[in-house]
Amino acid sequence: MFSYPPVGFHFSVAFELFPQTPNDFRFQEVSGLEMMMEMEPIAEGGQNRFTWELPVKAKYSDLVLKRGMFIGSGILVWCKNAFENFVFEPVNILIALLNDQHIPVQAWYVVNAIPKKWSVSAFDAEKSTVVVESLTLSYQYFDIISVDSLLSATASIGGSVSF
Repeated sequence: MFSYPPVGFHFSVAFELFPQTPNDFRFQEVSGLEMMMEMEPIAEGGQNRFTWELPVKAKYSDLVLKRGMFIGSGILVWCKNAFENFVFEPVNILIALLNDQHIPVQAWYVVNAIPKKWSVSAFDAEKSTVVVESLTLSYQYFDIISVDSLLSATASIGGSVSF
């Protein structure tokens, strides 16, 4: 049996935030699930051909979520509270890539996200487009959750997993 790479257009985003509306789970784009290693250059005495680079710490990019603008969103209330009242309440976010049966095949658990930027797309009377809001979040780190390994480990001990 062949295994194909998953498609990138079927996913879910869930904030650990209350209250929320059903529309708070709907996003059209997620970007910024990226980690990199910060390196420190070290010059070795007498060696002019290269510089050693030693790992210092992991660094994570900002998470950017885009969706059609919804009125009365719990996520927007959370953002407004941060920007207008300077009350930052870190929340965790679960982003899951889904298969054709709507079952997660891979997930990313984003830890302690706070709003960094919120914007709305341009209004243009000559185009018939949906107003898109964009939310940029800063976070500490994310964990990659392999659902296949979780399911197989649970099956081997005789349990079940529900999402």
